[in-house]
Amino acid sequence: MTAREAAPGCWYVEGLSALGSPANANFISNAGFIVTSAGVVVVDALGSPALAERLLAEIRKVTPQKVTHVIVTHYHADHVYGLQVFEQAGAKIIAHQAGREYLHADTARLRLQASRDELAPWIDDKTRLVAATEWIDSRRELALGDTQLVLQPVGPAHTPEDLAVYLPGRKVLYAGDLVFRSRIPFVGQADSRNWIVSLDKLLAFDTSVIIPGHGPVSTEARKDMQLTRDYLIYLRKTMGAAARDMTPFDEAYKATDWSQYEHLPLFGPANRMNAYNTYLLMEHDPE
Repeated sequence: MTAREAAPGCWYVEGLSALGSPANANFISNAGFIVTSAGVVVVDALGSPALAERLLAEIRKVTPQKVTHVIVTHYHADHVYGLQVFEQAGAKIIAHQAGREYLHADTARLRLQASRDELAPWIDDKTRLVAATEWIDSRRELALGDTQLVLQPVGPAHTPEDLAVYLPGRKVLYAGDLVFRSRIPFVGQADSRNWIVSLDKLLAFDTSVIIPGHGPVSTEARKDMQLTRDYLIYLRKTMGAAARDMTPFDEAYKATDWSQYEHLPLFGPANRMNAYNTYLLMEHDPE
């Protein structure tokens, strides 16, 4: 893990384009931190307490300032299993209130239980889910010393609680998992129609640098958001047509031309699941 500066005072660490495993300690997502004159703001907490400790060590190499806030872009395991480290360090945690539903759902409990088996020793009985100190439900401006941050809800899209972080003074956007760069997105149970709309909202920001939830930093906002956007549109078009025609999924998947995406990392593990979930979605939401 090495912290890199994407713009003055705006740092990030880049996770691997891989599935979480004991070998990579679940370091499969990005996280960021913003150095201000009144403390450090962290964006996401990575996928295990050990990774969060390593992130804290990287922050200390850059500045002696304390971490005052952690902003959660969404409550997926690879972004939040490190939260307890920052909570213990006294940081205030901010997230969108829609994340409460996930925290109290069986899905979160069962996922953590499975992770204790699949990601041991990095996830264990001491690893726990952490609620936000402050839940927000609308745009929030956060002024910290010399730095202004805009916390902008952009869900439901990848998740109901998607939250982007924009620094107007530095034209930097921490986009969370609305943007996957140089790899196949994880669609899961996402509302792909709203996800496409949310990407258009992100494009409205005057942005020079985008730090995505996964993949390298982008300095070409429209071009690099286009991969995620085009992929979602293609899923909806192909699987929507199959659902309308009542073509069985296996037949539809085999008949679909995936050549423009099959070279991307994680196509094998993710694409079929993405297509199937979109097929089910389009059976109920054909537009």
